[in-house]
Amino acid sequence: MAEARGRTRALVVSASALILVGAIGGAVALSQGASSAGSASPLLVTTAQYERWQTELSNWGRWGKDDELGTLNLITPAKRKQAAALVKEGFTVSLASDAATEKGVDVPCPVEWAMVTASQSGATDRIGYPCIHGAGTTHLDSFAHVFFGGRMWNGYPVSELVTKEGGAAKNSILTMKSGIVTRGVLYDIPKLKGVPYLEPGTRIFAEDLEAWERKAGVKVSAGDALLLRWGRWTRRTKLGPWPINDAMAGLDNSVIPWLKKRDIAILGWETPGYAPRPSGDLPANAVHNFALTILGVHLLDRADFDLLSEAAAARNRWEFMLTIAPLPIPRGTGSPVNPIAMF
Repeated sequence: MAEARGRTRALVVSASALILVGAIGGAVALSQGASSAGSASPLLVTTAQYERWQTELSNWGRWGKDDELGTLNLITPAKRKQAAALVKEGFTVSLASDAATEKGVDVPCPVEWAMVTASQSGATDRIGYPCIHGAGTTHLDSFAHVFFGGRMWNGYPVSELVTKEGGAAKNSILTMKSGIVTRGVLYDIPKLKGVPYLEPGTRIFAEDLEAWERKAGVKVSAGDALLLRWGRWTRRTKLGPWPINDAMAGLDNSVIPWLKKRDIAILGWETPGYAPRPSGDLPANAVHNFALTILGVHLLDRADFDLLSEAAAARNRWEFMLTIAPLPIPRGTGSPVNPIAMF
């Protein structure tokens, strides 16, 4: 297992693409206490450091050789009871973006929806998700989505267990059929910075996350869901859509050890990476792929936290009960979801 993760080059494989994480020239190792996004030239995580972390920070084997849940193991009955105790009003808010049914610069693969029948006695329609992992819908990633060196979460060999013909025999979305209920914590970085949204390409560092914890008076702990807002949907409403890979904000790669230390069970965001990226940086999905495959943290992707931000700010409460219920798709690598926060 260590040999597979410690190769000079890590091969990251998804159901739709092969991404070679090759040598990055000119990058320098990130030290403890690295500068935040306000610094003139923040240090970058090198490819060598990223590859060492694949062994040093791995959770493979932590819950046994047959585990398919990863850090969801940390959502104990006590954690669910803690989450339920946060419900004071019974007020709910959706964390899903509306499914995009039309193709656009920020939705290259929309949801397919059409009416089938419509009459005076009733109506029916149909829905299709040609790209569950695409930008057109909020979704939950299973561990069968991305891989390192031909291995998925917990060291399972991809070649034997994930095929185009048969789907995912291990680590599929079906492992979460009973749903996820845990304590959610919103990290509202625009609120921290006093702006409506972060500027494109802004990198969020561990010190930013901890500054928000001091401001909000809450922080994630083992088994929690960390939900990161940078203001994507607020920016889209104000300025309109823009190419999906051109302008984003998100977690800097140096946050990876911090995520490991906090032992979160779920990581949710509006976009999985930041772009444009500095010269010499790791690929855009470096944190996404590492969290899912090496740390064993399931990912809530393409969520919309604007209504959650408003609800939390109105109450000055940044923690809540979070419920996520994926569709029970046998051998599936992900599922559309409509996560619900309850205050």
